[in-house]
Amino acid sequence: MNQMKTFFLMVVLTIIFVALGSLIGGKTGSYIAFFIAFAMNFITYWFCDKIVLAMYSAREVSESEAPQLYSIVSSLSQKASIPMPRVYIIENDSPNAFATGRNPSKGVVAVTTGILRILNRNELEGVLAHEISHIIHRDILIQTVAATLAGAITMIANWARFAAFFGGGSSDDEEGGSNIFSVIIFSLFAAFAAMLIQLAISRSREYLADDGGAQLSGNPLFLADALKKLHMGIANNPMNDANPSTAPLFIVNPFTAKGVLSLFSTHPPIEERIQRLEAMAYRR
Repeated sequence: MNQMKTFFLMVVLTIIFVALGSLIGGKTGSYIAFFIAFAMNFITYWFCDKIVLAMYSAREVSESEAPQLYSIVSSLSQKASIPMPRVYIIENDSPNAFATGRNPSKGVVAVTTGILRILNRNELEGVLAHEISHIIHRDILIQTVAATLAGAITMIANWARFAAFFGGGSSDDEEGGSNIFSVIIFSLFAAFAAMLIQLAISRSREYLADDGGAQLSGNPLFLADALKKLHMGIANNPMNDANPSTAPLFIVNPFTAKGVLSLFSTHPPIEERIQRLEAMAYRR
């Protein structure tokens, strides 16, 4: 279901992109904006693991340095029939974890010292199974493509409003031009819709990774119990120095989002994730 939802949202993003391009007078600005957005995300895709690991000063560890962590990752990757991901530790008291790498052969799993401090072996296995599920489903690729489209839409929308205000838009129907009000209104709608769709894709991938991780670990309660501890841990010790652009990578939102702000969170409500996992356990 979540796979179909992701596909549908990607199609909607594409439709918005094409519609916005056809609304603007002339095509040159659209091509330039799309090329810039694509180039930025192309670089991010190929070097995403190096960029995010450097951003958090993550340190690769060997089996002798982190035997339990290494053992769990090795066991889960064998069960998943993928190459052993590289294992990194981030010196940060906020409990969290993420996976990166553009495909399973380039997979990386990173955990904070905070998460190692509060989770037992079963809970840590649930978290790592979730992250390996992200690697299996190639979520980094999906989110990068979504970011490319959403970024291109936002850049073109900004350019369209600028052109409309200063008379840069074309009024020739054959060129796809339109009046200033329709350009401004649709460009605002397109940018906001692209943001919401990107968030929805991120949330869908989290649900899918929860399901896959529960199956991989063999017990949905491992991850459910871990999420309960992580929810409390983040509330008491949020990762305030985290880069917002990397928030979708983490297993739980590194920031505290309450009230209206929670509607724009990159992650589904953690209470709902826990309920789904517990229901899955009871159906077994």
